[in-house]
Amino acid sequence: MEFQLPIQIDTLPHPITYQDSILLMGSCFTEHIGNALRDWKFDTLQNPNGILFDPASVASSLVSYIYNRPYEATDLVYLNELWQSWQFHSQFSHMDKETCLQGMNASQARAHTFLKKTKWLIITLGSAFSYRLLPSSQAGPGAPAISPAGQPVANCHRAPAQFFRKQLMTIEEINTALDNCLYQLFRFNPDLQVIFTVSPVRHVRDGVVENNRSKARLIESVHHLAGKFSRLYYFPAYELVIDVLRDYRFYDIDMVHPNYPATNFVLEKFVKHCINGEAQAILEEVKKITIARRHKPFQPATQAHRRFMEDYKLKTAALSRQYPFLDLREELAYFTRYNEV
Repeated sequence: MEFQLPIQIDTLPHPITYQDSILLMGSCFTEHIGNALRDWKFDTLQNPNGILFDPASVASSLVSYIYNRPYEATDLVYLNELWQSWQFHSQFSHMDKETCLQGMNASQARAHTFLKKTKWLIITLGSAFSYRLLPSSQAGPGAPAISPAGQPVANCHRAPAQFFRKQLMTIEEINTALDNCLYQLFRFNPDLQVIFTVSPVRHVRDGVVENNRSKARLIESVHHLAGKFSRLYYFPAYELVIDVLRDYRFYDIDMVHPNYPATNFVLEKFVKHCINGEAQAILEEVKKITIARRHKPFQPATQAHRRFMEDYKLKTAALSRQYPFLDLREELAYFTRYNEV
């Protein structure tokens, strides 16, 4: 008997290899994939602006990387005792204006350079709801003075709700934003391949019905674009959690975020269908080394543990020699330093 709904996942015609650079953009679910790829020693850069949820913010950020536009003081807003940007996550906010600008511009420059050479762009869309700044006269007392009305907002920085107009983007608006962005990306980097996913995280603050409407619009738009561009693919992370697992035991305690077994299930499918066979074999060896690196011994002074560390020092060195493109310096230094104590 079948106890899971079967799902057809197309394997990429030319799957990801270890020689490929990967830029990841989008919602918090992006970071599940990005963190795994980073731990497996792929060349990755994720979310140069921080976490982004809606198509307008993702498209705007990607276009800004193409042109490497520097941010200036007039692009910042002083809010809650911090200098912040509506286009960046609060991880870039700072009490000092110049430090805030330096952090954002350094990330912008790095993204520009990385995007020029990257082979794969993985975009995870979280929500079709977009926030736009209202004019100060409408937003009320305390509204930031330096902010163009109507500007899309990637992060609200806990500002009062009356500062913004919330809208559910139409399918046409999503298609237009992403379509224009993709044309510019392919001109900037002719070798670029794109994988779209839709996050299975439920945005219940919007409401359950509204969340489903939002996800439906994202899915419809992504499939429209995948049919239009030969270098664009869809990976069904949303369907794997919502339609295949279909059970609250695969969600965290908030019943919104997929838990560890669920994200691992999605990652297994991603590896199988999006990463080539040789790279899959290599990442299994890398996994063993990174797991050993995180091992916390109860009795670190024992000879048994020292032999364990020496064995993994030799395995790490051998893997580095066999695959010079793997950056295992941190792991090799850890195993070596431990044995020199």
